[in-house]
Amino acid sequence: MATTDTHMNTARSAPRKPRVLSVLAWLIALVCLLPMVAVALAALTGGTQTIAHLMDTVLLRYGGNTALLAVFVATGTFAIGVGAAWLVTMTRFPGVRLFEIVLVLPLAFPAYVLAYAYTHILDHPGIVQSSLRNVMGWGPRDYWFPEIRSLGGAAMMLVLVLYPYVYLLARASFLQQSGTTFMAARALGSSPWAAFFRVSLPLARPAIAAGVLLAVMETIADFGTVAYFGVQTFATGIYTSWFSLGDRAGAAQLALALLVCALFLAILERTQRGAAKYHDPSRGARTQPPLTLTGWKAVGAAALCGIPVIFGAILPICVLFTLGMGSEQDLFSARYLGFIRNSLVLASVAAGLTLLAAICLGFYQRTQPGPKAAAAVYLGRLGYAVPGGVIAVGLIVPFAAFDNALDAWMRATFDISTGLLITGSIWLLVFAYMVRFLAAALGAYEGGQALVHANMDAASRSLGRGPFDTLRRVHLPILTPSLLTALLIVFVDVMKELPATLIMRPFNYDTLAVQAYRLASDERLDGAAVPSLVIVAVGLLPVILICHQVRRR
Repeated sequence: MATTDTHMNTARSAPRKPRVLSVLAWLIALVCLLPMVAVALAALTGGTQTIAHLMDTVLLRYGGNTALLAVFVATGTFAIGVGAAWLVTMTRFPGVRLFEIVLVLPLAFPAYVLAYAYTHILDHPGIVQSSLRNVMGWGPRDYWFPEIRSLGGAAMMLVLVLYPYVYLLARASFLQQSGTTFMAARALGSSPWAAFFRVSLPLARPAIAAGVLLAVMETIADFGTVAYFGVQTFATGIYTSWFSLGDRAGAAQLALALLVCALFLAILERTQRGAAKYHDPSRGARTQPPLTLTGWKAVGAAALCGIPVIFGAILPICVLFTLGMGSEQDLFSARYLGFIRNSLVLASVAAGLTLLAAICLGFYQRTQPGPKAAAAVYLGRLGYAVPGGVIAVGLIVPFAAFDNALDAWMRATFDISTGLLITGSIWLLVFAYMVRFLAAALGAYEGGQALVHANMDAASRSLGRGPFDTLRRVHLPILTPSLLTALLIVFVDVMKELPATLIMRPFNYDTLAVQAYRLASDERLDGAAVPSLVIVAVGLLPVILICHQVRRR
């Protein structure tokens, strides 16, 4: 009887842990939803005068520039990403194995770092135009040269760092395709390029579209590049309205417009990823034999694959290193060590918190599958589509109202001023990072979770282990590589994040990204090169991991 009672008590208490897990998971999901709801409420209660003024002055310019930038980046990333993926996957030429890996390298660079490097090269006092004037004997008004600080220049920077999104997804799609349809097209008289356009490209369309949409979402969220080049977009408009003009309602309404665009793109991207499953080959499918290129074709293929790597990674590193060597910035000074410490603290805390949130959501969906769990995970993923500036506005507005209300109540009741307890704190900034990058951690966690067979969960339950014991003793040891990957990805993303950090950081709490942006805004590019190089060096860590995975596959 005693044993039976013990089992009954255990059975009654067992569901409590999953209930705690569901509460935590939904709390995380609601935190991710909070910035979007707050932005919408602040925008809708801002009055019609603000939006009317925006429409009469800058709204069309912001929208037009943002749309043009998205179109240019979508076209450029499609051309480079798909072309490079096809060449390294379906053809063989000297150096192809090396290009498979190094084509990913530009992912390590924030676009604003490339902007600093290419401004030094291509601006009027830069080495290119100075050499032209010296060789040709031209004066400043005797020739025309493309303006790097322009919408086209910003698009070029973004294309160079974002095309790997398209490259990786397109290459994975080409590798999964069966060679039967391609060879059938060749047998019917189509040339290799005609078969590519008629067969391989349509089959890879969903994956390619997903990559292009990811690049476009990063484009509309970009702040550092467009701000430095003086291109007015929604991202720069939010920052200008918030800080320069002190117009909170205008910033919220611009943030809402950008949020609508981002969520629309996110829905499209998820739809395309779902559709990307239809071209998986069957077990009996034949792999497509690669085409061997020789002569000028091989040289052309190597050049086409090498150009984006040279201009997207190698040349910027050389320029930044040269600038940094000639600057007066001391990376080991107390000031710079403070920047590095602040960046590492923020990135470490945010990465750890984001990873815990991803584990909570992912394990909740596994242990309690259903519409509720799916909805919680979906809300957690929404943050990757929301630009950092929108998240910053969406978190500051409600928490600033809470701080002010609490301060007023404490003054009236106890004659004590509490000040701003949450707004302007490091923890609010960390929560903004969690909302922004939770989707990346979830993706890495779920990729590893697929390796944990359901029978392991059943065996653990049969041995009397509860859900949390199963997670600790079974899942986490198996998921260690995936968890480290997620931790590293979020860590590097936080190191590079600029708009949310600029808006939400505590007073006099600067990071490497903020220091690089400040020095570049003052036209001190040699100084900006030093923190930029540190950011790139840290960003190379996940890129090396991706390169290792590409090499293994």
